[in-house]
Amino acid sequence: MQFHPQPRGGAPKPWAFPAPDRSRLANGLTLLTSHRPGQQVVAVEINLVAPLDAEPEGLDGVATIMARGLSEGTGKHTAEEFAAELERCGATLDAHADHPGVRVSLEVPASRLARALGLLADALRAPAFPDSEIERLVRNRLDEIPHELANPARRAAMALSKELFPADSRMSRPRQGTEETVARIDAAAVRAFYDAHVRPATSTAVIVGDFTGIDLEAALADTLGAWTGSTAEPLKPTPVVADDTGRVVIVDRPGAVQTQLLIGRTGPDRHDRVWPAQVLGTYCLGGTLTSRLDRVLREEKGYTYGVRAFGQVLRSSAPSSPEGATGAALLAISGSVDTASTGPALQDLWTVLRTLADEGLTDAERDVAVQNLVGVAPLKYETAAAVAGTLADQVEQQLPDDYQAQLYARLAETGTVEATAAAVSAFPVDRLVTVLVGDAAQIAEPVKALGIGEVTVVSG
Repeated sequence: MQFHPQPRGGAPKPWAFPAPDRSRLANGLTLLTSHRPGQQVVAVEINLVAPLDAEPEGLDGVATIMARGLSEGTGKHTAEEFAAELERCGATLDAHADHPGVRVSLEVPASRLARALGLLADALRAPAFPDSEIERLVRNRLDEIPHELANPARRAAMALSKELFPADSRMSRPRQGTEETVARIDAAAVRAFYDAHVRPATSTAVIVGDFTGIDLEAALADTLGAWTGSTAEPLKPTPVVADDTGRVVIVDRPGAVQTQLLIGRTGPDRHDRVWPAQVLGTYCLGGTLTSRLDRVLREEKGYTYGVRAFGQVLRSSAPSSPEGATGAALLAISGSVDTASTGPALQDLWTVLRTLADEGLTDAERDVAVQNLVGVAPLKYETAAAVAGTLADQVEQQLPDDYQAQLYARLAETGTVEATAAAVSAFPVDRLVTVLVGDAAQIAEPVKALGIGEVTVVSG
Protein backbone atom coordinates (compact mmCIF):
# COMPACT_ATOMS: atom_id res chain seq x y z
CA MET A 1 0.00 0.00 0.00
CA GLN A 2 1.32 3.43 -0.92
CA PHE A 3 0.84 6.30 1.52
CA HIS A 4 0.92 9.98 0.75
CA PRO A 5 3.86 11.77 2.36
CA GLN A 6 3.13 13.28 5.74
CA PRO A 7 2.49 17.04 5.54
CA ARG A 8 5.15 19.23 7.07
CA GLY A 9 4.71 22.63 8.61
CA GLY A 10 6.16 25.58 6.74
CA ALA A 11 8.64 28.08 8.07
CA PRO A 12 6.97 30.50 10.50
CA LYS A 13 6.40 33.97 9.13
CA PRO A 14 7.92 36.82 11.12
CA TRP A 15 5.37 38.85 13.07
CA ALA A 16 5.50 42.38 14.40
CA PHE A 17 2.92 44.61 15.98
CA PRO A 18 1.38 46.77 13.22
CA ALA A 19 3.06 50.13 12.73
CA PRO A 20 0.52 52.96 12.24
CA ASP A 21 0.68 55.87 9.82
CA ARG A 22 0.59 59.19 11.68
CA SER A 23 -0.86 62.40 10.29
CA ARG A 24 -2.93 65.42 11.33
CA LEU A 25 -6.19 66.80 10.01
CA ALA A 26 -6.64 70.50 9.25
CA ASN A 27 -8.61 70.99 12.49
CA GLY A 28 -5.66 69.76 14.55
CA LEU A 29 -6.97 66.23 15.21
CA THR A 30 -4.06 63.76 15.35
CA LEU A 31 -4.70 60.68 13.23
CA LEU A 32 -3.20 57.18 13.47
CA THR A 33 -4.29 54.68 10.82
CA SER A 34 -3.38 51.06 10.20
CA HIS A 35 -4.53 49.24 7.07
CA ARG A 36 -5.19 45.61 8.01
CA PRO A 37 -6.24 43.58 4.95
CA GLY A 38 -9.02 41.16 5.75
CA GLN A 39 -10.21 43.02 8.85
CA GLN A 40 -13.69 43.88 7.62
CA VAL A 41 -14.79 45.27 10.98
CA VAL A 42 -13.06 48.63 11.39
CA ALA A 43 -12.20 49.85 14.89
CA VAL A 44 -11.99 53.53 15.79
CA GLU A 45 -10.67 54.84 19.11
CA ILE A 46 -10.87 58.53 20.03
CA ASN A 47 -8.65 59.78 22.87
CA LEU A 48 -10.00 62.93 24.52
CA VAL A 49 -7.66 64.66 26.97
CA ALA A 50 -10.30 65.16 29.64
CA PRO A 51 -8.70 63.54 32.71
CA LEU A 52 -10.41 62.88 36.01
CA ASP A 53 -8.04 65.39 37.62
CA ALA A 54 -9.88 68.07 35.62
CA GLU A 55 -13.25 67.34 37.22
CA PRO A 56 -14.43 70.32 39.31
CA GLU A 57 -14.27 69.88 43.08
CA GLY A 58 -17.33 68.08 44.38
CA LEU A 59 -18.36 66.81 40.93
CA ASP A 60 -16.48 63.52 40.75
CA GLY A 61 -18.17 61.49 38.02
CA VAL A 62 -18.94 64.35 35.63
CA ALA A 63 -16.44 62.94 33.11
CA THR A 64 -18.27 59.60 33.20
CA ILE A 65 -21.67 61.24 32.67
CA MET A 66 -20.25 63.28 29.79
CA ALA A 67 -18.73 60.14 28.22
CA ARG A 68 -22.05 58.30 28.45
CA GLY A 69 -23.79 61.28 26.90
CA LEU A 70 -21.35 61.24 23.99
CA SER A 71 -21.87 57.51 23.45
CA GLU A 72 -25.61 58.09 23.19
CA GLY A 73 -25.28 60.94 20.68
CA THR A 74 -27.05 63.59 22.73
CA GLY A 75 -26.87 66.15 19.91
CA LYS A 76 -29.17 66.55 16.94
CA HIS A 77 -30.54 63.03 17.59
CA THR A 78 -32.41 61.72 20.60
CA ALA A 79 -30.75 58.76 22.32
CA GLU A 80 -33.30 56.42 20.67
CA GLU A 81 -32.76 57.92 17.20
CA PHE A 82 -28.99 57.76 17.57
CA ALA A 83 -29.12 54.10 18.66
CA ALA A 84 -31.32 53.32 15.65
CA GLU A 85 -28.88 55.02 13.27
CA LEU A 86 -25.98 53.04 14.74
CA GLU A 87 -27.96 49.83 14.36
CA ARG A 88 -28.61 50.57 10.67
CA CYS A 89 -24.84 50.82 10.24
CA GLY A 90 -24.24 47.61 12.16
CA ALA A 91 -22.07 49.68 14.47
CA THR A 92 -21.45 49.85 18.21
CA LEU A 93 -20.33 52.96 20.09
CA ASP A 94 -19.11 53.10 23.66
CA ALA A 95 -17.25 55.58 25.86
CA HIS A 96 -15.71 55.62 29.31
CA ALA A 97 -13.69 57.98 31.50
CA ASP A 98 -10.51 57.11 33.37
CA HIS A 99 -7.63 58.96 34.97
CA PRO A 100 -5.84 59.83 31.67
CA GLY A 101 -8.99 60.97 29.86
CA VAL A 102 -12.11 59.87 28.00
CA ARG A 103 -12.02 57.11 25.39
CA VAL A 104 -14.72 56.79 22.71
CA SER A 105 -14.77 53.44 20.85
CA LEU A 106 -16.52 52.63 17.57
CA GLU A 107 -16.70 49.34 15.65
CA VAL A 108 -18.39 49.15 12.26
CA PRO A 109 -18.31 47.05 9.06
CA ALA A 110 -15.86 48.61 6.59
CA SER A 111 -18.61 49.09 4.01
CA ARG A 112 -20.43 51.49 6.35
CA LEU A 113 -17.44 53.28 7.83
CA ALA A 114 -18.22 56.69 6.31
CA ARG A 115 -21.75 56.72 7.69
CA ALA A 116 -20.60 55.62 11.14
CA LEU A 117 -17.84 58.24 11.19
CA GLY A 118 -20.54 60.81 10.51
CA LEU A 119 -22.50 59.66 13.54
CA LEU A 120 -19.35 59.67 15.66
CA ALA A 121 -18.54 63.20 14.50
CA ASP A 122 -22.09 64.32 15.32
CA ALA A 123 -21.67 62.98 18.85
CA LEU A 124 -18.31 64.71 19.36
CA ARG A 125 -18.75 68.09 17.74
CA ALA A 126 -22.27 69.16 18.71
CA PRO A 127 -23.56 67.34 21.80
CA ALA A 128 -26.60 69.07 23.26
CA PHE A 129 -26.60 67.23 26.61
CA PRO A 130 -30.30 67.98 27.17
CA ASP A 131 -31.42 68.24 30.78
CA SER A 132 -33.72 65.22 30.58
CA GLU A 133 -30.99 62.94 29.16
CA ILE A 134 -28.39 63.99 31.73
CA GLU A 135 -30.91 63.50 34.54
CA ARG A 136 -31.55 59.98 33.23
CA LEU A 137 -27.81 59.21 33.03
CA VAL A 138 -27.31 60.51 36.58
CA ARG A 139 -30.17 58.34 37.87
CA ASN A 140 -28.69 55.31 36.11
CA ARG A 141 -25.30 55.98 37.65
CA LEU A 142 -26.81 56.40 41.13
CA ASP A 143 -28.56 53.04 40.70
CA GLU A 144 -25.23 51.37 39.88
CA ILE A 145 -23.33 52.56 42.94
CA PRO A 146 -24.98 50.31 45.57
CA HIS A 147 -24.30 47.29 43.39
CA GLU A 148 -20.63 48.26 43.08
CA LEU A 149 -20.31 48.75 46.84
CA ALA A 150 -21.81 45.28 47.36
CA ASN A 151 -19.23 43.72 45.03
CA PRO A 152 -16.23 42.62 47.16
CA ALA A 153 -13.69 43.12 44.35
CA ARG A 154 -14.92 46.63 43.55
CA ARG A 155 -15.09 47.51 47.24
CA ALA A 156 -11.50 46.31 47.73
CA ALA A 157 -10.30 48.44 44.82
CA MET A 158 -11.97 51.53 46.28
CA ALA A 159 -10.43 50.87 49.70
CA LEU A 160 -6.95 50.36 48.23
CA SER A 161 -7.13 53.63 46.28
CA LYS A 162 -8.24 55.48 49.40
CA GLU A 163 -5.32 54.00 51.37
CA LEU A 164 -2.58 54.49 48.77
CA PHE A 165 -3.25 58.08 47.70
CA PRO A 166 -3.69 61.29 49.74
CA ALA A 167 -7.26 62.49 50.25
CA ASP A 168 -6.78 65.52 47.98
CA SER A 169 -5.68 63.30 45.08
CA ARG A 170 -8.35 62.38 42.53
CA MET A 171 -6.84 58.88 42.45
CA SER A 172 -7.94 58.29 46.04
CA ARG A 173 -11.61 58.49 45.07
CA PRO A 174 -13.85 56.25 42.91
CA ARG A 175 -13.32 56.89 39.20
CA GLN A 176 -17.04 57.27 38.48
CA GLY A 177 -17.85 59.32 41.54
CA THR A 178 -19.77 58.67 44.74
CA GLU A 179 -23.49 58.97 45.47
CA GLU A 180 -22.89 62.41 46.95
CA THR A 181 -20.89 63.82 44.02
CA VAL A 182 -22.91 62.21 41.22
CA ALA A 183 -26.16 63.53 42.68
CA ARG A 184 -24.83 67.09 42.21
CA ILE A 185 -24.18 66.68 38.47
CA ASP A 186 -26.53 68.47 36.10
CA ALA A 187 -26.57 69.26 32.39
CA ALA A 188 -24.85 72.63 32.92
CA ALA A 189 -21.91 70.92 34.66
CA VAL A 190 -21.59 68.37 31.84
CA ARG A 191 -21.67 71.07 29.17
CA ALA A 192 -19.06 73.10 31.05
CA PHE A 193 -16.74 70.10 31.32
CA TYR A 194 -17.17 69.35 27.62
CA ASP A 195 -16.50 72.97 26.61
CA ALA A 196 -13.38 73.14 28.77
CA HIS A 197 -11.70 69.93 27.66
CA VAL A 198 -13.09 68.38 24.46
CA ARG A 199 -11.60 69.71 21.21
CA PRO A 200 -9.92 68.23 18.13
CA ALA A 201 -6.61 70.00 18.65
CA THR A 202 -5.83 67.93 21.76
CA SER A 203 -7.53 64.70 20.63
CA THR A 204 -6.33 61.66 18.70
CA ALA A 205 -8.25 59.30 16.43
CA VAL A 206 -6.97 55.75 15.87
CA ILE A 207 -8.53 53.88 12.93
CA VAL A 208 -7.66 50.25 12.18
CA GLY A 209 -9.12 47.88 9.59
CA ASP A 210 -9.31 47.01 5.91
CA PHE A 211 -9.52 50.27 3.94
CA THR A 212 -9.60 48.61 0.52
CA GLY A 213 -12.00 50.54 -1.71
CA ILE A 214 -12.54 53.26 0.92
CA ASP A 215 -11.56 56.88 0.35
CA LEU A 216 -10.55 57.33 3.96
CA GLU A 217 -9.23 60.85 3.43
CA ALA A 218 -12.56 62.03 2.03
CA ALA A 219 -14.56 60.21 4.71
CA LEU A 220 -12.54 61.87 7.46
CA ALA A 221 -12.68 65.33 5.88
CA ASP A 222 -16.47 65.26 5.81
CA THR A 223 -16.87 63.90 9.34
CA LEU A 224 -14.18 64.19 12.02
CA GLY A 225 -12.41 66.82 9.91
CA ALA A 226 -15.45 69.12 10.25
CA TRP A 227 -15.20 69.07 14.05
CA THR A 228 -14.02 72.44 15.36
CA GLY A 229 -12.96 73.76 18.74
CA SER A 230 -10.45 75.87 20.62
CA THR A 231 -6.71 75.29 20.55
CA ALA A 232 -6.23 75.67 24.32
CA GLU A 233 -3.62 73.45 25.93
CA PRO A 234 -4.82 70.47 28.00
CA LEU A 235 -4.54 70.30 31.77
CA LYS A 236 -0.99 69.64 32.93
CA PRO A 237 -0.66 66.41 34.96
CA THR A 238 0.71 66.49 38.49
CA PRO A 239 3.07 63.87 39.96
CA VAL A 240 1.47 60.82 41.52
CA VAL A 241 2.10 60.59 45.28
CA ALA A 242 1.41 57.36 47.17
CA ASP A 243 2.07 55.85 50.61
CA ASP A 244 2.95 52.14 50.48
CA THR A 245 3.82 51.73 54.16
CA GLY A 246 3.01 48.11 54.98
CA ARG A 247 -0.42 47.89 56.61
CA VAL A 248 -3.72 46.00 56.51
CA VAL A 249 -7.24 47.39 56.11
CA ILE A 250 -10.20 45.07 56.74
CA VAL A 251 -13.49 46.15 55.18
CA ASP A 252 -15.91 44.45 57.52
CA ARG A 253 -18.58 42.23 55.99
CA PRO A 254 -20.10 40.29 58.95
CA GLY A 255 -21.02 36.75 58.00
CA ALA A 256 -19.03 36.74 54.74
CA VAL A 257 -17.98 33.21 53.80
CA GLN A 258 -15.10 34.47 51.65
CA THR A 259 -12.42 37.10 52.00
CA GLN A 260 -11.51 39.22 48.99
CA LEU A 261 -7.78 40.01 48.89
CA LEU A 262 -6.19 43.01 47.17
CA ILE A 263 -2.56 43.68 47.97
CA GLY A 264 -0.80 46.52 46.21
CA ARG A 265 1.44 49.53 45.88
CA THR A 266 2.46 51.92 43.10
CA GLY A 267 5.49 51.45 40.85
CA PRO A 268 7.04 52.54 37.58
CA ASP A 269 4.99 52.90 34.41
CA ARG A 270 5.82 51.89 30.82
CA HIS A 271 8.33 54.71 30.35
CA ASP A 272 10.66 53.12 32.89
CA ARG A 273 13.35 50.83 31.48
CA VAL A 274 12.43 48.18 34.09
CA TRP A 275 8.90 47.70 32.66
CA PRO A 276 9.65 44.67 30.40
CA ALA A 277 11.42 42.84 33.24
CA GLN A 278 8.63 43.82 35.62
CA VAL A 279 6.01 42.41 33.21
CA LEU A 280 7.95 39.16 32.93
CA GLY A 281 8.61 38.79 36.65
CA THR A 282 5.03 39.62 37.60
CA TYR A 283 3.75 37.06 35.10
CA CYS A 284 5.98 34.39 36.65
CA LEU A 285 4.68 35.34 40.09
CA GLY A 286 0.96 35.37 39.34
CA GLY A 287 0.10 35.75 35.68
CA THR A 288 -1.33 32.33 34.90
CA LEU A 289 -2.56 29.05 36.38
CA THR A 290 1.00 27.71 36.49
CA SER A 291 2.46 30.74 38.28
CA ARG A 292 3.99 30.50 41.74
CA LEU A 293 1.07 31.97 43.62
CA ASP A 294 -1.43 29.63 41.97
CA ARG A 295 0.80 26.61 42.43
CA VAL A 296 0.92 27.18 46.18
CA LEU A 297 -2.43 28.75 47.07
CA ARG A 298 -4.60 26.93 44.55
CA GLU A 299 -2.97 23.63 43.62
CA GLU A 300 -1.12 22.72 46.82
CA LYS A 301 -3.30 24.31 49.52
CA GLY A 302 -6.71 24.62 47.86
CA TYR A 303 -7.36 28.04 49.41
CA THR A 304 -8.65 29.69 46.24
CA TYR A 305 -9.83 29.28 42.66
CA GLY A 306 -7.03 31.56 41.56
CA VAL A 307 -4.74 34.42 42.54
CA ARG A 308 -3.35 36.94 40.06
CA ALA A 309 -0.48 39.42 40.13
CA PHE A 310 -0.60 42.29 37.65
CA GLY A 311 0.64 45.74 36.75
CA GLN A 312 -1.91 48.33 35.59
CA VAL A 313 -0.88 51.78 34.38
CA LEU A 314 -2.88 54.44 36.21
CA ARG A 315 -1.57 57.48 34.40
CA SER A 316 1.51 58.07 32.30
CA SER A 317 3.51 60.89 30.75
CA ALA A 318 6.84 61.05 28.98
CA PRO A 319 9.81 61.82 31.28
CA SER A 320 10.91 64.40 28.69
CA SER A 321 7.70 66.43 29.15
CA PRO A 322 8.01 69.83 30.89
CA GLU A 323 6.40 68.40 34.03
CA GLY A 324 8.85 65.47 34.12
CA ALA A 325 7.72 61.92 34.81
CA THR A 326 4.26 62.08 36.39
CA GLY A 327 3.05 58.54 35.76
CA ALA A 328 2.57 55.49 37.92
CA ALA A 329 1.27 51.94 37.72
CA LEU A 330 -0.66 49.91 40.26
CA LEU A 331 1.22 46.71 41.13
CA ALA A 332 -1.17 44.32 42.80
CA ILE A 333 -2.10 40.78 43.80
CA SER A 334 -5.78 39.86 43.90
CA GLY A 335 -7.94 36.84 44.65
CA SER A 336 -10.38 35.43 47.16
CA VAL A 337 -10.20 32.69 49.79
CA ASP A 338 -12.67 31.10 52.18
CA THR A 339 -12.93 32.97 55.47
CA ALA A 340 -11.27 30.34 57.66
CA SER A 341 -8.25 30.19 55.33
CA THR A 342 -7.57 33.95 55.28
CA GLY A 343 -4.72 33.89 57.80
CA PRO A 344 -2.97 30.77 56.42
CA ALA A 345 -3.41 31.98 52.83
CA LEU A 346 -1.77 35.33 53.58
CA GLN A 347 1.04 33.59 55.44
CA ASP A 348 1.72 31.34 52.46
CA LEU A 349 1.49 34.28 50.07
CA TRP A 350 4.14 36.16 52.02
CA THR A 351 6.25 32.99 52.08
CA VAL A 352 6.07 32.88 48.27
CA LEU A 353 7.28 36.48 48.09
CA ARG A 354 10.13 35.86 50.55
CA THR A 355 11.18 32.70 48.71
CA LEU A 356 11.20 34.64 45.45
CA ALA A 357 13.53 37.22 47.00
CA ASP A 358 15.82 34.57 48.52
CA GLU A 359 15.98 32.04 45.68
CA GLY A 360 14.84 33.87 42.56
CA LEU A 361 12.96 32.61 39.53
CA THR A 362 14.07 29.60 37.54
CA ASP A 363 15.08 29.66 33.88
CA ALA A 364 12.16 27.34 33.14
CA GLU A 365 9.68 29.82 34.66
CA ARG A 366 11.20 32.64 32.65
CA ASP A 367 11.08 30.63 29.40
CA VAL A 368 7.41 29.69 29.85
CA ALA A 369 6.53 33.32 30.59
CA VAL A 370 8.29 34.57 27.46
CA GLN A 371 6.64 31.91 25.35
CA ASN A 372 3.19 32.80 26.70
CA LEU A 373 3.61 36.58 26.50
CA VAL A 374 5.43 36.85 23.19
CA GLY A 375 4.14 33.75 21.46
CA VAL A 376 0.48 34.63 21.93
CA ALA A 377 0.82 38.12 20.43
CA PRO A 378 -0.13 37.19 16.83
CA LEU A 379 -3.39 35.68 18.16
CA LYS A 380 -4.02 38.51 20.62
CA TYR A 381 -3.93 41.09 17.85
CA GLU A 382 -5.99 39.27 15.24
CA THR A 383 -8.84 41.78 15.51
CA ALA A 384 -8.77 45.42 14.51
CA ALA A 385 -10.23 46.37 17.91
CA ALA A 386 -7.28 44.82 19.77
CA VAL A 387 -4.76 46.72 17.62
CA ALA A 388 -6.69 50.00 17.88
CA GLY A 389 -7.04 49.67 21.65
CA THR A 390 -3.30 49.15 22.10
CA LEU A 391 -2.41 52.06 19.82
CA ALA A 392 -4.85 54.26 21.77
CA ASP A 393 -3.21 53.14 25.03
CA GLN A 394 0.15 54.19 23.61
CA VAL A 395 -1.23 57.60 22.71
CA GLU A 396 -2.81 57.99 26.14
CA GLN A 397 0.47 57.09 27.83
CA GLN A 398 2.60 59.28 25.53
CA LEU A 399 4.56 56.32 24.17
CA PRO A 400 6.17 56.10 20.71
CA ASP A 401 4.19 54.44 17.92
CA ASP A 402 6.55 51.44 17.81
CA TYR A 403 6.46 50.86 21.57
CA GLN A 404 4.48 47.61 21.53
CA ALA A 405 6.68 46.08 18.85
CA GLN A 406 9.80 47.01 20.81
CA LEU A 407 8.28 45.67 24.05
CA TYR A 408 8.00 42.15 22.64
CA ALA A 409 11.61 42.29 21.52
CA ARG A 410 12.71 43.42 24.99
CA LEU A 411 10.64 40.73 26.69
CA ALA A 412 12.36 38.07 24.60
CA GLU A 413 15.76 39.48 25.57
CA THR A 414 15.08 39.78 29.30
CA GLY A 415 16.94 37.24 31.41
CA THR A 416 15.93 35.36 34.54
CA VAL A 417 18.03 37.52 36.88
CA GLU A 418 16.49 40.74 35.54
CA ALA A 419 12.96 39.37 35.83
CA THR A 420 13.61 38.22 39.40
CA ALA A 421 15.00 41.59 40.46
CA ALA A 422 12.05 43.42 38.94
CA ALA A 423 9.46 41.15 40.61
CA VAL A 424 11.16 41.44 44.02
CA SER A 425 11.31 45.23 43.64
CA ALA A 426 7.66 45.36 42.58
CA PHE A 427 6.41 43.35 45.58
CA PRO A 428 8.66 44.01 48.61
CA VAL A 429 7.24 42.16 51.61
CA ASP A 430 7.47 45.19 53.92
CA ARG A 431 5.98 47.77 51.52
CA LEU A 432 2.57 46.37 50.61
CA VAL A 433 -0.88 47.70 51.49
CA THR A 434 -3.27 44.80 52.08
CA VAL A 435 -7.04 45.22 51.76
CA LEU A 436 -9.31 42.41 52.95
CA VAL A 437 -13.07 42.49 52.39
CA GLY A 438 -14.53 39.94 54.78
CA ASP A 439 -15.76 39.09 58.26
CA ALA A 440 -13.51 41.09 60.60
CA ALA A 441 -14.62 39.14 63.65
CA GLN A 442 -13.13 35.97 62.18
CA ILE A 443 -10.09 37.24 60.27
CA ALA A 444 -8.71 40.21 62.25
CA GLU A 445 -6.83 38.27 64.94
CA PRO A 446 -5.21 35.70 62.59
CA VAL A 447 -4.09 38.55 60.32
CA LYS A 448 -2.64 40.57 63.21
CA ALA A 449 -0.61 37.51 64.23
CA LEU A 450 1.15 37.53 60.85
CA GLY A 451 2.95 40.79 61.56
CA ILE A 452 2.55 42.17 58.02
CA GLY A 453 1.48 45.62 59.24
CA GLU A 454 -0.92 47.50 61.47
CA VAL A 455 -4.47 46.24 61.10
CA THR A 456 -7.40 48.66 60.81
CA VAL A 457 -11.06 47.69 60.51
CA VAL A 458 -13.48 49.90 58.59
CA SER A 459 -17.18 49.58 57.88
CA GLY A 460 -18.14 47.66 54.76
